[in-house]
Amino acid sequence: MSPQLCEFHLPLSPEELLKSGGVNQYVVQEVLPIRHLPSQLKAFQAAFRAQGPLAMLQHFDTIYSILHHFRSIDPGLKEDTLEFLIKVVSRHSQELPAILDDATLSVSDRNAHLNALKMNCYALIRLLESFETMTSQIGLDLDVGGKSKKGRAKAALGFDWEEERQPILQLLTQLLQLDIRHLWSHSIIEEEFVSLVTGCCYRLLENPTISHQKNRPTREAITHLLGVALMRYNHMLSATVKIIQMLQHFEHLASVLVTAVSLWATDYGMKSIVGEIVREIGQKCPQELSRDPSGAKGFAAFLTELAERVPAILMSNMCILLDHLDGENYMMRNALLAAMAEMILQVLNSDQLEETARCTRDQFLDTLQAHGHDVNSFVRSRVLQLFTRIVQQKALPLTRFQTVVALAVGRLSDKSVLVCKNAIQLLATFLANNPFSCKLSDTDLAGPLQKETQKLQEMKAQRQTVVASTVLDPEEEWTAMLPELTSTLQQLLKFPQEEEEIPEELANTETDEEVKGRIHQLLAKASYKQAIILAQKATRHLQKSEPFSHMDPEESEETRFLNLLENIFKGTAASTQEKNPQGSAGNVGPAQVICKDKSTVLPPRQSREKDELVKQEMLVQYLQDAYSFSLKITEAIGIISKMMYENTTTVVQEVIEFFVLVSQFGVPQALLGVRRMLPLIWSKEPGVREAVLNAYRQLYLNPKGDSARAKAQALIQNLSLLLVDASVGTIQCLEEILCEFVQKDELKPAVTQLLWERAAEKVPCSALERCSSVMLLGMMARGKPEIVGSNLDTLVNIGLDEKFPPDYRLAQQVCHAIANISDRRKPSLGTRHPPFRLPQEHRLFDQLQKMVTKGFVLPDPLWIPFKEVAVTLIYQLAEGPEVICAQILQGCAKQALEKLEKDPSQEDPRETPRLPTYLLMNLLSLAGDVALQQLIHLEQAVSGELCRRRVLQEEQEHKVKSPKEKNTSSETTMEEELGLVGATADDPEAELIRNICELELLDGKQVLATIVPLLLKVCNNPGLYSNPDLSAAASLALGKFCMISATFCDSQLRLLFTMLEKSSLPTVRSNLMVVTGDLAIRFPNLVDPWTPHLYARLRDPAHQVRKTAGLVMTHLILKDMVKVKGQVSEMAVLLIDPEPQISALAKNFFNELSHKGNAIYNLLPDIISRLSDPEGGVEEEPFHTIMKQLLSYITKDKQTESLVEKLCQRFRTARTERQYRDLAYCVSQLPLTERGLRKMLDNFDCFGDKLSDSSIFSAFLLVVGKLRRGAKPEGKALVDEFEQKLRACHTRGLDAVEELEVAQGGSQRAPSTTKKQPAVSRQQHRASATTDNDFVTPEPRRNARRYPNTQQRASKKKPKIVFSSDESSEEELLAEMTEDETPKKTTPIRRASTRRHRS
Repeated sequence: MSPQLCEFHLPLSPEELLKSGGVNQYVVQEVLPIRHLPSQLKAFQAAFRAQGPLAMLQHFDTIYSILHHFRSIDPGLKEDTLEFLIKVVSRHSQELPAILDDATLSVSDRNAHLNALKMNCYALIRLLESFETMTSQIGLDLDVGGKSKKGRAKAALGFDWEEERQPILQLLTQLLQLDIRHLWSHSIIEEEFVSLVTGCCYRLLENPTISHQKNRPTREAITHLLGVALMRYNHMLSATVKIIQMLQHFEHLASVLVTAVSLWATDYGMKSIVGEIVREIGQKCPQELSRDPSGAKGFAAFLTELAERVPAILMSNMCILLDHLDGENYMMRNALLAAMAEMILQVLNSDQLEETARCTRDQFLDTLQAHGHDVNSFVRSRVLQLFTRIVQQKALPLTRFQTVVALAVGRLSDKSVLVCKNAIQLLATFLANNPFSCKLSDTDLAGPLQKETQKLQEMKAQRQTVVASTVLDPEEEWTAMLPELTSTLQQLLKFPQEEEEIPEELANTETDEEVKGRIHQLLAKASYKQAIILAQKATRHLQKSEPFSHMDPEESEETRFLNLLENIFKGTAASTQEKNPQGSAGNVGPAQVICKDKSTVLPPRQSREKDELVKQEMLVQYLQDAYSFSLKITEAIGIISKMMYENTTTVVQEVIEFFVLVSQFGVPQALLGVRRMLPLIWSKEPGVREAVLNAYRQLYLNPKGDSARAKAQALIQNLSLLLVDASVGTIQCLEEILCEFVQKDELKPAVTQLLWERAAEKVPCSALERCSSVMLLGMMARGKPEIVGSNLDTLVNIGLDEKFPPDYRLAQQVCHAIANISDRRKPSLGTRHPPFRLPQEHRLFDQLQKMVTKGFVLPDPLWIPFKEVAVTLIYQLAEGPEVICAQILQGCAKQALEKLEKDPSQEDPRETPRLPTYLLMNLLSLAGDVALQQLIHLEQAVSGELCRRRVLQEEQEHKVKSPKEKNTSSETTMEEELGLVGATADDPEAELIRNICELELLDGKQVLATIVPLLLKVCNNPGLYSNPDLSAAASLALGKFCMISATFCDSQLRLLFTMLEKSSLPTVRSNLMVVTGDLAIRFPNLVDPWTPHLYARLRDPAHQVRKTAGLVMTHLILKDMVKVKGQVSEMAVLLIDPEPQISALAKNFFNELSHKGNAIYNLLPDIISRLSDPEGGVEEEPFHTIMKQLLSYITKDKQTESLVEKLCQRFRTARTERQYRDLAYCVSQLPLTERGLRKMLDNFDCFGDKLSDSSIFSAFLLVVGKLRRGAKPEGKALVDEFEQKLRACHTRGLDAVEELEVAQGGSQRAPSTTKKQPAVSRQQHRASATTDNDFVTPEPRRNARRYPNTQQRASKKKPKIVFSSDESSEEELLAEMTEDETPKKTTPIRRASTRRHRS
């Protein structure tokens, strides 16, 4: 059969064309071999030149064969076939318009053109798909040749396929734009043809590279082709289904399809496609989407971007999607919320919205606010981001400001770091876009608000008075209306009206009161004629009723009616006023009727007053909103400032930026945050450090001012505010920041110039401003020492010149500033230049000596801190500082003696002379400072200089050595570096310094030695020298003297710890805690036996002592300076301290300790036993709080398993029900695994008999719940077995335990019934140690083991659980020896290494 007489059916698969089909259906006769294909293609080309597009009817088998052998044929043949088919289809599309317009076209010709069209399109599209498939597979292959994907594709195909796709798609679009439907019968195009053309578009879209920028022309061509199919060929339903499927399976298509759909909805007018797609998404089950995350992600991305492009079209279909707001998939919720936000921004952002649009906007905002509390943190975070955009574009109604700000403040406490970060950003955006004021100080706003509110109340009261005065008296109203009323009555009487039919209600139903009311209303409305006529009728029909019955016949008719009307009007008004004496809004009297009638046309004065009242109400509302906003910002500042030290760098940076913004808006509390960020300058994170520097640049380096001097003045003023009441740490941080600015030349010369002028009083300034200027100069000297070094004499004149009274605060800051001209670090051995020193005769030291000596006899509390800084400066800069300080000390002591001899208060010469307390305090404090600085001078400056000289000498000797000696020397040095030389003594300089400190400094010939007897006398007699300041100074001085010599320290340790334990002054105990901490670092062997007394201060009643003890012990433990055992439980108790700073300190300690190997794991058993001790532990609830924190550091599986086993075994040795519960709670807090469960089952007999207690049973059930959630299928049987045992033991007790053990082949165990005996508490021991005789030196650990009998005797008194790690620590805490048992030698200890804690 001729191909022209057959009908070509579009196949679903190419193989269908090889099968014989129905009547007149075209079938491929033969698949040609590859070798014949080039010749057959040439024959087709020749036929095309002769017959045109209809040649396809004769040569379709050739094209089919090429498609069949596509992977095997030559690339050149493929390219030729593609070019030829493009030419065929293009020629056909050019001829079709004329053919379609030919009315004489026969049916056979029409069918021939239809078959040719289908064949041509089929062949071209299948060839396009073959090229696309081959290109995609090439992209997936490994890059063996090292070429790019594009290069490999070009090598395989012979041309760049990506550039050929667009013309083909444009050709198909051109073809579809023709009216080709007339080729089909009944002008109905078959769906298979449309699916053929559109199907290739969808297959092209499935390529992941289609979303790349280089493929944009192809995407646009596909979009236009599908747009034509939608508009002309009823492709809506198929496109909708296909888009939904592609969104579910191809993540890269969301943005591509959004671009296409938005183009179809706008340029092609197919808005309904949006509704169809949205309806399909809305009908998806939320539960199914929760199980299909990739599909949900595609839908979410599609909806989000679609809302950005066509929000108005999508808004009409939003109701279909609302069910997904309650679904489990958070991405869908985020997408819908983002869509709502886009609609608010682009469609509903106007002040002139209609009521319906306003309601829609409010509903969207309500939904956004509600999801600010969503269960998913990503949704909460997204809501805050959306509100940030809304506020930035000023689309949030003012009525919503307070509620959204409250939402942001509430989210600051969110557990998610991301939510907190976005909440901070939202609040910062609110500040930057607030409609209230550029200054948001609540204190500044409170005054105007109160003033304007009071003014509003006065205006309202005045208006009420005016309204009340407008209620006229009835007598006055009657007099006013009487002339007109009389005239009207005369006219009616002279010319009577025709009788009207009596109204039915007047005759039958209307009462006399109702008639009087109607007459009164008519009179009030000035309807006098109607009122008179009604009164006439009433006199005839209501003659028996008042007042119509009292008509005097002797009077004239005019008078009778006037009296009647007067009685009705005045009587009704009077009765109304009696009922409503306040003239409220509910009055219905005549005056109110008049006012109501006249309210539409108010007098100009009343209208103006009403406008002013409205304006005042708006002003008060504005101030109230601004005040409420500032209060919320103030509340947020308090929360955000606590987030300054989060572990997340981005959050810290957001916090810093927030405080910069808050400061710029003048919120007073912002200064606290600005100060709080100062310590972050020491952060190890470069981003955080740079953020702090940038913050201070914005806040202080760019002040407002007309000139450089004005800017410098503003900068100095702002920096001076930071110094007000600043701590030492704050000043050091600010010094580091200024040092950075100075080194980078970011501070202008005008700033330095103005600071010097203020310091030298060349410009008027207060004493505090002068002092702050000197402080700032000293800070800047850290970066550039020449700032102070070149003006040293000027500084001496400023602060150290003789004047009365002396300004010690200024002098102290001058000393600090001068100290920055030298390098205070320890000298380096490689430094060849001698350190910077000034001669003893320098004027600086002369002035310092004079000020210290003369101020010694003055009772000025500022002299002591000045004296300390002065002594430090002398030792830092002077040559031979010990000579100068010895002179100062001798001069002060001489003045004290003179004061003692010339004391006029001594009336009886036989009495012991008395020295003023402050003089003795000053003397001891000065001696302590000199002693400490002399030690530092020897160990740093002198030792460093000796080492420098020795190195220089060795280098000099090395130069003059012979070559042979040099070789020997180098070999020796190499052996030393390789560790091949035996242990040698310390360097000679250190040994020399040690001998000086031990043998000479406190020798009787030295000045310091003369102070020692006086110092010991004051410290040994607290009753005699009871002044608190004197006690504090003496205890500190004694600690500083002890730092010098190990011998002196050893002899005075008992005194120091006695004062630490028994002093009634918290300041003394706190100072001594610091002193003993320093001694523990300098002489660890001496202080080690006293370690329990250091731990004891952690339970001091004074919070400042506990805080100091916590800081000291944190330092000592983390630096491995003390042995950590069970006594660390005292640090754990600080976790529940009522003082937030102390509890935060303890938490930080355990955080750092957790990084030291297995330290916490090793300590936990002892901590648990000590804290659960009924005599010396803590209560149950605090125990839970402590252990929850400590057990959170146990993360390793091996640690968990070992700890479970230990805790289970301790059930046997526990003595009380409370200890059972505590152990059960600890087990429940561990992150157990299946292996941990096996450990519990192995040790089930340890705790099985305790399960009758409900709390213990509940704790183990909690363990079961945790295990079940993460258990694998094979592990669930083990969990079920464990739960079965638990429930059996809980319900049936110990018998059930034994039955289960017998049934499972386990061994039976008799429960321990050890009788509990009272234990001796630590408080009792501490109380027993309150006398001087009982406070004795404890024995070192080495000797404690020599007395096993002591421990045996103690164990007879009460049973006690003993653990390996606290066998000796218990003795250290409780056992105290007598004086004769004090050891004379101690075993040296080594500093603990972190390796000791590894298990």
